[in-house]
Parts: sequence; C-alpha cells; structure tokens
Amino acid sequence: MKKSYLEEYERALTPLTVIHEAARCLLCYDAPCSKACPAGTDPAKFIRSVRFRNFKGAAETIRENNALGSICARVCPTEKLCQLGCSRSGIDRPIEIGRIQRFVTDFESSIGMKILDPGAKNLGKIAIVGSGPSGLQAAATLALLGYDVTIYEKRKKPGGYLRYGIPEYRLPSNVLDLEIKRIKDLGVTFITDCEISDLTLLKNEYRAVLLAIGASYGKSLPLFANNKNVELAVDVLAKIKEKKGKIKLKDHVLIIGGGDVAMDVATSLKMLGCKDVTAVAREEMKEFPASKKEFNETIENDVSIISGYTPVKIKGKTVTFKHVSLNATLKIKADKIILAIGQMSKVEMFDNITSKRGIVEVNKYQTSDEKIFATGDIIDGEKLVVAAVKYGKEAAYAIHEYLEAKR
Repeated sequence: MKKSYLEEYERALTPLTVIHEAARCLLCYDAPCSKACPAGTDPAKFIRSVRFRNFKGAAETIRENNALGSICARVCPTEKLCQLGCSRSGIDRPIEIGRIQRFVTDFESSIGMKILDPGAKNLGKIAIVGSGPSGLQAAATLALLGYDVTIYEKRKKPGGYLRYGIPEYRLPSNVLDLEIKRIKDLGVTFITDCEISDLTLLKNEYRAVLLAIGASYGKSLPLFANNKNVELAVDVLAKIKEKKGKIKLKDHVLIIGGGDVAMDVATSLKMLGCKDVTAVAREEMKEFPASKKEFNETIENDVSIISGYTPVKIKGKTVTFKHVSLNATLKIKADKIILAIGQMSKVEMFDNITSKRGIVEVNKYQTSDEKIFATGDIIDGEKLVVAAVKYGKEAAYAIHEYLEAKR
C-alpha cells in the first residue's frame, strides 16, 4: 500500500505491543543504552517503567531529561546510538527504544500531562538566536533554572530545520507544535519573522546571548553554478513541507548525495508521485552515510540508489560521474537535479565572534565574546537532533555557570 507524505511512515506501538517490547529488556545494571544516548534521556529507566505499566513515570523520565522527547523518538538514528548499545543484541535483536519512547510521549500528549514547571524568572534575561533543536532545548533548560528567555527566529514559525527540513511523514508538524507549546508554557517568549544580523543590541539588553542558528543553508559546487536545472535539497524540503506536498513534480529527478537529507528528498518525491528518482552517492555502499531506517524507507519507495560515483561534469540536464575507485564513468539525464552534499551556516556575518569555515570557536560553549555563547550545528561536533539537544542543555548550564560567577 502506497504511503502518504502527510502520514507518519512508521506505525505506532499499541499498549499491548509496547509492554511486550519492554518486557524483552534485560534490566541491565549500568545500562549501555542509557550511556549511548547523547541527550541523557535514560532509556533504561523509562523502559523499566513501561515494563511495569507505569507510563506516567516513563513520561516524566523522558521529559525531565529531554524537552524534545517526542521529536527525538521519531528522528533519532537509534541503530547508531542507544539500540547499538542494547545488550539484547547479543541474543536476538535490540529493544525498539525509539518506538517505546514515541508511545510514551504520545501517551503523555493524549492525557495532557504537564511535567515541567517554569522557574521564577528571577535570574535575568537571556536571548537565543535560532529556534532549532539546540535553541529550543537550551531555552527550556534556562527557563527551568529561572531565566527569562526570548528566542528570535528569522522564519515565520519556530522550529528551524525541524519544521522546514524534516519531512512530514517523519516528523508531523503537530508533534513539533506541541513540543514548542510546552516550551512556551515554561515562559519562553518567541519572536518570529525577525532576522538578527548584529548581536550588539542583544548584548546590551540581555545578560547573555546564545547563538543557535544551525547550518540551514545547502552547499553547492562550482560545477553546478548558474545551472537552472539544479536546486538545493534543503530548499526542496522546505518547499514541500510549507506547501504540504502540493508542489509541481518533474518526471525524472536526480539527487546527488547519500546522507539522510538526500534520502528524505528522494522518499518525499516518490511519495508525492514522482515517476523516477535516482540518488547517486560518492560513498560506496559499505560506508553509506544515511541511517538504516531512512535508507530502507527510500528502497521501499522504489528509489534507485547508485553508490561510489562523484560528479565531474554537467551539461544542461546531463551529469557525468566518475567512480571513486574504479575506471568507470556514468551519465544520467534528469529533468531536475537536486544537490544534497551537505549544509553550512553563515556565522561569518557576526563580527562579535571568531569562526572558521562556518564553525564557531568556543570554549565550554563560550565564544571569543564572553557574553555570547554558541550551540548546535555551528559548533564542532555531531550533526544530529539528539546531539543538538545535548549541546543545548550543556550550553544552558555553561551560561548559568558564567552568570552565577558574575553575581
């Protein structure tokens, strides 16, 4: 049966199946799954609660550790993180941690649980520039500590790449909206449609500023400059998400790239009815960069995937590729060519801070300007939503430590 772009791709567990799955847990002492979660969501503890039918306790564990728990449950590459560390793998297969977490956070939403209470807002004002996962988590952590937090977002709606990059079938907008509402309920103020290009005014008004603008711009190559048939993957994903899939499709699409963004574009286009989609990646299959779940979704939607080829020439709508290790070339003609070869930030526009190649230089999240901190994809580290959550929490505590020392 053909999947819809507007419906979640992965089916949800039922109360019966989630308890059955949790019952497979070995209740490890010093559980490796919890050690492997960058955000510290503590899977071992919430799975134990589910096992004993304590869904509310499980929700409290998740939410107290991760303000974006229902998002991470859907978009984390669990096979590379918590499930990779699962001791059950040595017997049959790892516990489906992400799906259990999704069930618990869906349960939390369905009964209207309110787990987090805001602080007293007596520690001063903090500004956050950017409302992606790291900025959102930092805002929640700072609000709980007692700060008056304002988030500035350049787009019309908050969420950053969560809203404008991750497809609807992976992360429904209503799930993101509910997570943001929880953060608003902590007293965080959102100012949208407001692009900040100079941090000086914010520095004067707030006790500290956290830069969390993400790497939201797609990379290109000189080879593809000024070719009207070429589009960037991040722009395509944003267009599809904003228009809820109602876009004009080309019959034959070529995607260059093999990461999760490339797979998201490919699967989205096939779901929307594109006749032929081919993804060509530089990496060979043994080192394919996409997560297993997203790769499998792409295969299930009949996307053609070619590995081990890099583009060397383009003429009109035809791209010539050369194999990375063999003496072989390949030519593909397409109506539309989409580049998914990485993303970058534009932190260079801020004069206040030191950066190199789009990465801000930080020491414990503090930039070269002591009042300005940075987090998320603009600092050196993993480029995952769950890693962004980790960095957001740590940046928030770094700001708190700095401000407490100044009192």
